[in-house]
Amino acid sequence: MNASVRLSLSSLRAHRRRFAGTFLAVFLGVAFLAGTLVMGDTLRASFGSMFGEATSGTDAVVRGADAITTPGGAQGVRRPVDISLVRTVEKVPGVVAAAPDIQGAGQLVGADGKPVGGQGPPTLAGNWITDPDLNPYRLSEGRAPVRSGEVVVNRGAAKKGHLKVGDTTTLRTPDPVKVTIVGLATFGGQDGMAQVTFTGMTQADAEKYLTARPGEASGIAVRAGPGVDQRELVDRLTPVLPKGVEAITGQESARENTDMVSSQFLTIFTAFLLVFSGVALLVATFSIHNTFAIVVAQRTRENALLRALGASRRQVTAATLVEASAVALTATAAGLAGGIGIAAGLQALFPAIGFPFPGGDLVIKAMSLVLPLVVGVVVCLGSALMPAVRAGRTAPLAALRETAVDSSGASRLRAVTGTALAALAVALALTGVLVSPSVWPAGLGAGLALVAFVVLGPVASSTAVRLLGSPLDRLRGVTGSLARRNALRSPRRTAATASALMIGVAVVSLFTVFGASLKATMDQTVSRSFAGDVAISTPSFGAGGSGLSPRLAPAVQRLPEVATAVGLGRGVAEVDGKGRALTVTDPAALARTFDLGTVQGDLRDLGPDGIAVTRKEADRQGLRTGGTARLTFTDGRTRNFTVRAVYGQSELAGDYVITRAAWAPHRTQDSDTLVAVSFKDGVSTAAGKAAVEKVAARYGNPEVQTRDEYAQSSAAGIDMMLTLVYALLALAVFIALLGIANTLTLAVHERTRELGLLRAVGQTRSQLRAMVRWESVLVAAFGTAGGLGLGAFLGWVLVKASDGAADSAFAFAIPPGRLAVVALVGLAAGALAGLRPARRAARLDVLRAIATE
Repeated sequence: MNASVRLSLSSLRAHRRRFAGTFLAVFLGVAFLAGTLVMGDTLRASFGSMFGEATSGTDAVVRGADAITTPGGAQGVRRPVDISLVRTVEKVPGVVAAAPDIQGAGQLVGADGKPVGGQGPPTLAGNWITDPDLNPYRLSEGRAPVRSGEVVVNRGAAKKGHLKVGDTTTLRTPDPVKVTIVGLATFGGQDGMAQVTFTGMTQADAEKYLTARPGEASGIAVRAGPGVDQRELVDRLTPVLPKGVEAITGQESARENTDMVSSQFLTIFTAFLLVFSGVALLVATFSIHNTFAIVVAQRTRENALLRALGASRRQVTAATLVEASAVALTATAAGLAGGIGIAAGLQALFPAIGFPFPGGDLVIKAMSLVLPLVVGVVVCLGSALMPAVRAGRTAPLAALRETAVDSSGASRLRAVTGTALAALAVALALTGVLVSPSVWPAGLGAGLALVAFVVLGPVASSTAVRLLGSPLDRLRGVTGSLARRNALRSPRRTAATASALMIGVAVVSLFTVFGASLKATMDQTVSRSFAGDVAISTPSFGAGGSGLSPRLAPAVQRLPEVATAVGLGRGVAEVDGKGRALTVTDPAALARTFDLGTVQGDLRDLGPDGIAVTRKEADRQGLRTGGTARLTFTDGRTRNFTVRAVYGQSELAGDYVITRAAWAPHRTQDSDTLVAVSFKDGVSTAAGKAAVEKVAARYGNPEVQTRDEYAQSSAAGIDMMLTLVYALLALAVFIALLGIANTLTLAVHERTRELGLLRAVGQTRSQLRAMVRWESVLVAAFGTAGGLGLGAFLGWVLVKASDGAADSAFAFAIPPGRLAVVALVGLAAGALAGLRPARRAARLDVLRAIATE
């Protein structure tokens, strides 16, 4: 075995350049994975430290005991507590101070007239707590608010809005409130709580603008005296609290806030990056396997001589695996260092691009080092295993052969196996799409489709390369013909090289098709459901934004140009024990502005005790017209509502509709998410929109859009997502290019004598370079074509499976323009990958090449 190790290490030193591509593939994949893990650990620790520091003076929090969480909602809505409870809490032995904590939605308008924040993270407003130990924010400039209209804002929000102490601006609550900034604050030593914005008001203003009724608070912050720990304080508070109110320790509250950030942002963000790390490593697997397969093929005579001299199969196999282990350990160690460097770079870069990365040192946990190390070594050794086994099977008589004939693509077993896998994949995908709509069988079918493509690659490569390369015979003559024949020489090698690029292109195509389908779905939803002329909305997604004032729709309705203006508010309640979102609106006006499909019953007859439900939700809950739905609101009260209408479509109207009169006794901070406006006959869209914009300017200046503009803005986040996806997948495509370049470089070395003979019989350097480049383009064309087909199929499966699993109908769309760009990028990538091998081939000395054994 020692001889095998010495032989392997000697071979590595002599042929370092052969494994350069393998080293880079492992390095990049491991660095991406390690960087993601280290960055996630650092962010979690930093946010935990920030919350802990900010709330260090709060020993207990009194709040509503139960939360109502709607499907897709990350955080539940709790019932408010009575501010008068503060006096009760202050009398508890061990309590030094207690203060009401009022929180609601409030969005600042910047110096340029545009809202600050709102694109995802919440925009919060609340009362400024005068006790500095109970207030998580610290004044960094100015003073606390003491008069109505005075506010303190977090420093990060002020920077984004180009605001300073002394400026007067508007705060949307959602009713517009004129405020004067008298102070700037920090949170846990940072400019803010991540990208969350905060505006601190006087308690009287907070009660007036942020609560449904004065005298209510989101919770009560409590500080204990010396010698009373947090758990003991909670135990003392619990007996004096009324039913439906609970106390938790300050540490539990900080941990919940940290977990909220982790679940809403960090978990999704790191999972997103880990998926692309997996794609990069999968692509690297094919590149590594191909490199070792070629190296083993090139060493056939060398391995055969070793066998003839007495080396056992195990020793030859071990020698190859030792080489793979050396490359794996070296590349993985470098990848770990690179990953830590990536995390450190992102920690410095994020604040520069506007994302506040909390301060603190990098947190490097053992798992963040062990997992990438294990993955890198396993990927490299696993990829080299089959070539190593093949090397061990080399017969001693192979030393007498000049070359070995590769008939891998003609394997009948491979063709039968691949066809069977493809048939099973299609069957599972169709089952998950058409028979019983479900993401799981569809996802399993999609995974098997990928395996089937890889298995059938060598079988299909010969036919595909002949078809794709046929124009080269006419366009490039003998050079093109030789390039095509070189690509056909080893079907397995061509397929393995192309598979790496195929996976990258397939994932890009998948997201491109899915993104186009989402945009088409939104266009379809707006076109089908929204019958109005213009929409007033706040451009936000996630938890951000403060919504629209409920007084805006009635004000627009009074315009002479307007026929109908209806606002859609949002509420939450438990319907028969399950959290559901409620649409709060005028049902009669809703029916005039939105297409609700077939309606059973009468939407005009809901009143203060009626409810309208979609057909799908009615079937799910077992509700019928005239039946009873039991609703429990956040204030703890339960009421029975009569189902007076069942309607067909729910995309914009929601699944449950109640009147404002029904919602008023239970409302929290009231706001609309959308105001739909229809104009009278004869009023042009331009004239009507101008009139609506004048009214909207008095209510915080929300955006007024035509129906087409509203559909486009609703889909704006998809383009942002696709841009991020393309940027991340560039790594996978780059690794695939390394694989193609490495394969061609090794192939040039393998064909040294052949290339010398071609030069000897008259082939010029430029013709030789063109031949190698066109071979690279053919391999890339095969991978790109396969990736486009596979990506389009997987995109269709994902869209249709999501259609069956979701309440709204998905539209499938293929964007030919974007897919054409993907195809061109794939071909350009092939041409780029062939440049260096082509130059190296052209520089070969003719006489030495001919004399090569």
